[in-house]
Amino acid sequence: MNDLSKIREEIDRVDKQLLELFEYRMGLSLKVADYKKGKDMPVYDPAREEEKLTVLKEMVKNREHTEAISDLFKQIMLLSRRVQYSVLKSFGDLGFSSVDNFVADGETKIAYYGETGSYTEQAMLEYFSNRGFGIAMETFEEVMNALKEGQVEYGVLPIENSSTGTLSDIFDLLAEYDNYIIGEHVITIDHSLWGLNDANISDIKRVYSHRQGLLQCSNFLKQHPGWELIEGGSTASSARRVLQDKDVSQAAIASKRAGEAYGLKLLKASIHNEEHNRTRFIIISNKRCHLNLAKRISICFMLPHKSGALYHILSHFIHNNINMTRIESRPIKGKAFSYRFFVDFEGSIEDAQVKNALNSIEEEALELKILGSYIPVQ
Repeated sequence: MNDLSKIREEIDRVDKQLLELFEYRMGLSLKVADYKKGKDMPVYDPAREEEKLTVLKEMVKNREHTEAISDLFKQIMLLSRRVQYSVLKSFGDLGFSSVDNFVADGETKIAYYGETGSYTEQAMLEYFSNRGFGIAMETFEEVMNALKEGQVEYGVLPIENSSTGTLSDIFDLLAEYDNYIIGEHVITIDHSLWGLNDANISDIKRVYSHRQGLLQCSNFLKQHPGWELIEGGSTASSARRVLQDKDVSQAAIASKRAGEAYGLKLLKASIHNEEHNRTRFIIISNKRCHLNLAKRISICFMLPHKSGALYHILSHFIHNNINMTRIESRPIKGKAFSYRFFVDFEGSIEDAQVKNALNSIEEEALELKILGSYIPVQ
């Protein structure tokens, strides 16, 4: 026990020396920041860091400690960059303006995916309190393009379902188009099976729906293995098709609003897998703006293909005390085995910590885009 006490005393002495040297090193980092500011030099110098790590690893006497030394000094250099970022520059206002609210009236054009009776139309009507002039679009990209061309003021798209996960197509479009998330809305999804008025469930041979509708009702559909499942456009357009084809052997998975809108017969209610089936929709604009009370931010970024790149980027959230709520990765078109990362996190776009984290990521990522700032649905 006495020997352990002595060892611990020695560790305490060494730790005190390490602390003093660390604070001294951070002071030198501030001097480096002043120099770089005067010379307009970037904070992040990957070649210098790699050279430094190589030298340090060659100096290690016990080769078993080589990787540990590398990890230690990577962390020290990361903290050094954090100090330099905090004093060198900030993102300023990030180019986003704040507003009290997003108002729609009878003349406000809003593009939404689907058609009359779709869940996306329902989300649009609820978010804008039944105001605005909705314009149905057949594809996600048509909504994005309508915003880009200034044909509409807002757009509404589904982005995530509680049982089947995210709609990856939407992430790709957010990265591609200069449109921004300004809000989100969540609705309860209640899928039912709809057919012609003279149809019975025993008549059904073919079922239409959006692929998400089919996925979300997979357990029910497995009970009818003989049915042909066909992916259509939206759930509402699938309901319309059943009406137009006038074939009693066809049915659609759609909402109550869609079934009733097209005068169909309810064959089976509430056939979705999950009892609490919910879908999150995003409200988008072609303007870089956000609500004053917005407390969530979405970004995407690309990274160099090397070990530790994602770890170092995510450390900027940790060291700025920012809570990350989601991370997704998507392959980049035309670049084999290259990925773009999508991250949601808590915070105001005006917060100093958020600006510092975004500034740091911009310096070290190959590409950074702020996808929007909005009030999250609880």
